[in-house]
Amino acid sequence: MKKDLKIAVIGAGAIGGTTAAFLAEAGYDVELVCKYDEITQKAKEGLKIVGVKGEHIVKMNAVKEVEELTGKKDYILVATKSYDMPETCKRALKFAEDDTLFVAMQNGIPLDAMAKVVGKDRTVGCVIGYGTTMLEYGVLDVTSFGEYIIGMQENSPKLEELKDILSAAFAARISENILSELYSKLIVNACISTLGVVSGLYLGEMLKIKHVRNIFLKIMCEAVDLTNALNLKLPPYAGKLDYYKMTDLSTGFKKFKAHLTIRVVGIKYRRLKSSSLQSVLRGRKTEIDFFNGYIADKADELNVLAPMNRAITQIVKEIEDKKLEIKKENFYDSRIIEALK
Repeated sequence: MKKDLKIAVIGAGAIGGTTAAFLAEAGYDVELVCKYDEITQKAKEGLKIVGVKGEHIVKMNAVKEVEELTGKKDYILVATKSYDMPETCKRALKFAEDDTLFVAMQNGIPLDAMAKVVGKDRTVGCVIGYGTTMLEYGVLDVTSFGEYIIGMQENSPKLEELKDILSAAFAARISENILSELYSKLIVNACISTLGVVSGLYLGEMLKIKHVRNIFLKIMCEAVDLTNALNLKLPPYAGKLDYYKMTDLSTGFKKFKAHLTIRVVGIKYRRLKSSSLQSVLRGRKTEIDFFNGYIADKADELNVLAPMNRAITQIVKEIEDKKLEIKKENFYDSRIIEALK
């Protein structure tokens, strides 16, 4: 690979920070935009990566603002929150060439929003399959291995090169149907990350409760109904979670298997704390409009019923606005009970 390729990574959180650090360590010319002074300074001194890939300390070429980037970039990886992404892309346009690819590393379905700013022919969707969290400013913990799945609605000859670049950090592959891959990840976030905000519970605590598992399945069933209306074929999430089997509740035995699968997920990831919950506890917005809110809005457009996703969206917004406390009793809110009928 040509290591002189110029890459900007905008966003120094768990995903952006680990990606930038591993690419820089591999010898690529990477500039990292950090947003906060504390992280910028830490990155210059050396981002510390711990976890399943071992310990790494990587000194970064780091800046605080997008406008401080230097020169034109071959690739611009945008790892901000979904609601910040469009404006971030606008600010980064002056550092792009005509064939520069922008990579949307957000959860949810960010392709249309990015394409409106940079063009569909430069927009790359990216599903993040590995686990990572920020322990503190400048210290990132890689909790599990996984892959980058990338793809475009209008393919570029540079996509293969981008796959090889990302492979320096984690395994990477190109999908011919990136929209289906993004929906597959979206459904997991709409179930797991959002329910953590509603209750404040760890995943294991939540999924012990049969009522919560019913909510989980209702969110998933509505999302699958939506993808059916969109004529999208959902791949199993992480190659394992088959949405079609999970949402076939036509017999008592199939319902039992679905609940058992969810219960096993809860046991395996019992200490998982929702990233959206962590955002709220830090006084920041969640990405609910890009998770359950997106599903509910898209369902409305296509005359698909999605009352649970709508109810959950309303509850999370009330929590963000401090009109509602984070507590497990929210699972018995009248709007949720009605949506389960």
